[in-house]
Amino acid sequence: MTAESRHDRDTPLYPLVFIGPMASGKSKIGRRVARSLRVPFIDTDTDIEAEHGPITEIFARHGEPHFRALERAAVAHALQQQRAVVSLGGGAVLDPATQADLRRATVISLSTTADAVRKRTKNAKRPLLAAGPDAWQQIYDERRPLYEALASIHFDTSTRPVDAIAADIVKWVKKHS
Repeated sequence: MTAESRHDRDTPLYPLVFIGPMASGKSKIGRRVARSLRVPFIDTDTDIEAEHGPITEIFARHGEPHFRALERAAVAHALQQQRAVVSLGGGAVLDPATQADLRRATVISLSTTADAVRKRTKNAKRPLLAAGPDAWQQIYDERRPLYEALASIHFDTSTRPVDAIAADIVKWVKKHS
């Protein structure tokens, strides 16, 4: 369920930031946690799409570096919120400035398995999954050390219901408030 908590009492509790691989449940769980805590929910991928169009089109027209620049700006803006739950795209943690920013937040890392991802993303249009499920595993394996290093706490989302995971996170947050 959860790994050992590494939340430092000197770090402000908010923003609560969800990180993890594609299709780990960051948006779904983050939205439920925000609702339960009665704070705003910010999904940086949704913000990017609202301002610049679908992420698949950004990748196709301008490439990944352009998308990453847009993502960095969206993340920096979202992390300025004093009391919010923020969901980051899976690759947002690759940016060194984002890594530095996350050291001043409570970071909740979500993980899942390739099998669970296959079930969740059957018809999803995700640019970095175009090569299939093996590509997901390779990306996750490359990013996993970053997710683990940045996390205040970890939750596996492979098999448990989203509502149960969200409830556990809310319980953890209230305990550390």
